[in-house]
Amino acid sequence: QVQLVESGGGLVQAGGSLRLSCAASERTVSTYPMGWFRQAPGEEREFVGVIGQAGKTRYYGDSVKGRFTISRDNAKNTVFLQMNSLKPEDTAVYYCAADPDGSWRDPEAYQFWGRGTQVTVSS
Repeated sequence: QVQLVESGGGLVQAGGSLRLSCAASERTVSTYPMGWFRQAPGEEREFVGVIGQAGKTRYYGDSVKGRFTISRDNAKNTVFLQMNSLKPEDTAVYYCAADPDGSWRDPEAYQFWGRGTQVTVSS
């Protein structure tokens, strides 16, 4: 069972930056695409972005494109989400997920999830 632990969330002013990390318990995670999702209160879980196994393929949700960047360090079993130019509407709990069985943009496709980290952006 793969365990994922997110960190790096917090409170930041609009226009600021945060870097989230997702550490995996097993080296096998390097063979999985890794996704980031977010969920605000009362909202559905939203696709933020995904990175392929080798780190060369990346897709982003429209709301974060150009501001967020996903990267991974397979030697450290860790995936990162660099978030720049943050907006109040980016406020949510951010989750990382691994091993999609289907569409990389569909949260239902992912087999493993972390517990999330809260990001709050003040105006």
